[in-house]
Amino acid sequence: MEIIIIFLGILVDRLTKIWATNSLSKIGEIKIIENYFSFYYLENKGAAFGILKNKLFFLSIITLVVLGIMIYYIVVKKPKSTILRWSLSLIIAGAVGNFIDRIYYKYVIDFILLHYKDIYYYPVFNVADILVCIGTFLLIIYLIKEDKNE
Repeated sequence: MEIIIIFLGILVDRLTKIWATNSLSKIGEIKIIENYFSFYYLENKGAAFGILKNKLFFLSIITLVVLGIMIYYIVVKKPKSTILRWSLSLIIAGAVGNFIDRIYYKYVIDFILLHYKDIYYYPVFNVADILVCIGTFLLIIYLIKEDKNE
């Protein structure tokens, strides 16, 4: 099941980024809900929220190390917890999705913009970021659940 989650996550991320590159990059923005939600093309040369800008080598090495640890854990340790396996699979899919961008384009394609009028703008993100966030949320639930069991 983990391979299916990883494959589908990477596939959806790639397809949406291909759409953003081929269509959205030419027009810049599509307003979905005026003042709240748009598709907005952005080339992010850093990590989450634009931190570590232009640190491609460092981000790539960290990504490979973390991916290696998570893949090792799933394959060798074979965790029994469904929440943990799904969590790691989602994080792997998101990390691979953004890693592909960093290697191929030298930046990550972001295109989802949430904001409140012109008052507040959440940093632009993509499907891979969503996968990592959901996976991290599930990991937190797993860790809290495990802590209570001990």
